[in-house]
Amino acid sequence: MSTFWTTAGLYRKVEYESEADLEDAIIQVQKDLFGANRYYLDVKKKIGSKGSIQNVPDGYLLDLSGSKPRLYVMENELQAHDPLRHIAVQILQFSLSFESEPLGVKKILLQAIQTRQDVKKATETYATERGFRNLDHLLEHLVFESPFSALVIIDSMSDELEGVLSQKFRFGVEVLELSRYANMAGDRVYGFEPFLADVTGEPSFARSDNVTSTISPEEIDTVVVPAREDGFQEVFLGQNCWYAVRIHGAVQSQIKYIAVYQVTPISAITYWAPVRSIEPSKEAGKVVLYFAEPAKPIGPLPLVKGGKVRALQNLRYTTRERLLTAKNLDDVFVAAEGLASTAQAAV
Repeated sequence: MSTFWTTAGLYRKVEYESEADLEDAIIQVQKDLFGANRYYLDVKKKIGSKGSIQNVPDGYLLDLSGSKPRLYVMENELQAHDPLRHIAVQILQFSLSFESEPLGVKKILLQAIQTRQDVKKATETYATERGFRNLDHLLEHLVFESPFSALVIIDSMSDELEGVLSQKFRFGVEVLELSRYANMAGDRVYGFEPFLADVTGEPSFARSDNVTSTISPEEIDTVVVPAREDGFQEVFLGQNCWYAVRIHGAVQSQIKYIAVYQVTPISAITYWAPVRSIEPSKEAGKVVLYFAEPAKPIGPLPLVKGGKVRALQNLRYTTRERLLTAKNLDDVFVAAEGLASTAQAAV
């Protein structure tokens, strides 16, 4: 059992009593869990056409944080409920039900938005600013044109489940782990990594670069990986691939390029290559990126002394356009006051 010491005493992990208990926690922390301009719609209605697969999602996450809107169909689950089989089946059925009757999903979303004045105002403003005719047009885009995406929130994540959700579906699946802790007085705290924090650059105590990104997730097409000399020579150049890294399901299908940052004493991005394919790794939840052709020199794009970007220790996301026009590391990740941020990676 995990235990944390604080000035207010010891906090020990407290299991959720039910999925409804977990959902109450999601509602409590939703603003910080999901981040700015993302809205949790806690609506449970059956989707899917008659005569085909029908089921009831646990809710929806409406993401208006980027240049294009995105919708996530949600499944909230407890680890104790045999989540590997249950979640995998549920996610697949959600995608089939969604595709079989998108108009039904649109109706559910419209009704849910109409009951929330804050969400209604935000979606109407977003629609106007992003060139949609109205809210109805925005919802049509979400259910007919945007790729299906799922979001799983669970109290505890196993390596096996992480591997299945990251590798077995043709659509993006994001996972958030939301743990609860309490002290002897009954005070509660929650542990989580904010949604897509390492993609969009949401402030995080775990990172030194606490500035937000100006790159929307849908614009990302490139990853930059740090490498020591031996890994760079033997793998990046020698094997025309890179492993084993974690890439978010929300952006994995968009990754078309990879670049390498050689750590000290070089401290610069030096090579890049187009990505031929992204395949599952033997390590749960990680992937291998295979190059379409041998890597080519670039730059070098050096670390800026005293700059906004510090020496890369983990994978970062950016765009090919920024990579090819950059003069240094700040140019690759920083625009105005923003920064494309990190995700966990391992060689």
